[in-house]
Amino acid sequence: MAAAMTPHSGRARLLEACAARQAQIVAIARRLIAVPSPNPPGLTHAVAAEAAAILREHVPTAHVTAHRTSDEVSNLVAVVDGSASGRRLVLNGHLDTYPLGDISGWSVDPLAGVVRDGRLYGRGAADMKGGIAASIVALAALADCAADWRGEAVLTLAGDEESMGALGTAWLLETVPQARGDAVIIGDAGSPMVLRFGEKGFLWVRLTATGKPAHGAHVHLGVNALDRLRAALDAVDGLRALQATPPPGVAEAIAAAKPISEALSGAGEAAVLGAVTVNLGRIIGGTSPNLVPPTAEASLDIRVPAGLSARAVEEVLKHALARHDGVTVEVLRRCDPTVTDPAHPIVQTVRQAAEQMLGRAPAVNMRVGGSDARLCRQAGIATVVYGPTPHNMGGVDEYVLIAELDTVARVHALAAFDYLMA
Repeated sequence: MAAAMTPHSGRARLLEACAARQAQIVAIARRLIAVPSPNPPGLTHAVAAEAAAILREHVPTAHVTAHRTSDEVSNLVAVVDGSASGRRLVLNGHLDTYPLGDISGWSVDPLAGVVRDGRLYGRGAADMKGGIAASIVALAALADCAADWRGEAVLTLAGDEESMGALGTAWLLETVPQARGDAVIIGDAGSPMVLRFGEKGFLWVRLTATGKPAHGAHVHLGVNALDRLRAALDAVDGLRALQATPPPGVAEAIAAAKPISEALSGAGEAAVLGAVTVNLGRIIGGTSPNLVPPTAEASLDIRVPAGLSARAVEEVLKHALARHDGVTVEVLRRCDPTVTDPAHPIVQTVRQAAEQMLGRAPAVNMRVGGSDARLCRQAGIATVVYGPTPHNMGGVDEYVLIAELDTVARVHALAAFDYLMA
């Protein structure tokens, strides 16, 4: 094989292409930020159209298709072919963002994409229009060097990640063949120093307690629904004692990642990743201190670690509540934990690419929160999340470090190249 076609020389050309396109990352992110796509209401037609225009401008060899799945949601798929048949590597991102909220607290226009002190500000800068910009530049760099690699590089941009992805990534996986890759890299919020190979599952539940109204001075004549609910909540809290047996390598990876990951995500993350957690998010009941409430309601978010199923936790929950009179439970949402083997080639390829770009090895860990990665893993596709650090995500003055966007773009491009050439 000629020297010009060796993987080593191809990698060098790819990194040169990334460097040449470095300034484009912020420009692309600013264009995406300027088009609001808050969810709710989840309108992504305009931002999808802008993303399509960006792709046609920066990746002219890509085959770009738009997929409108509802009156609110649009998705995009862009495909770049390599020099020969081979694997398919998918880069994925979501176009919707958190709502703007009260903008009076912002120090900048949340849709202006202000650049200041090495930071890019704006709604979605961190979650995840900055990550999308990095993936677009990675795809463009791959297209610049398409003669040097095999297979297909695909970018999928989904419209409704913040509302669980049924009309976005899930629809694309079920409907568009090019959206199903041999592996997926998602540039969602995280940290360049941590790549995530799995996510906890969850149960969202609502407890409803009924009683009998009475005057507060005559409690013997009534049944207090809040008292019933309070006792039931104590039973739900007992789920924290459940023990999980995680798949091989998962507990070891969490422990090994702790020194790096907890420095970024907070002390206690490792314990949370391996445990059932219960968050009482909302409680309603009663109208006056001197009335016995006849009804009460609570909503909870129960997170499930790898090694337990959401159904198993649900069964324990229902068994625990069966002895509580007047209390019913409704499961609002349910999802099992999802894990890609930490030893899988895509995990190791991204890790090695990140180490080369960072000059030190990143942590390899689970993810506390959820993302569309779970949908890819549920479809049987090995998936990792590797993106920039979110600052003030969903709050005022959301921002991302520009240097991290450059790192993410290079890691996405290099990992895709190495995976496709393996």
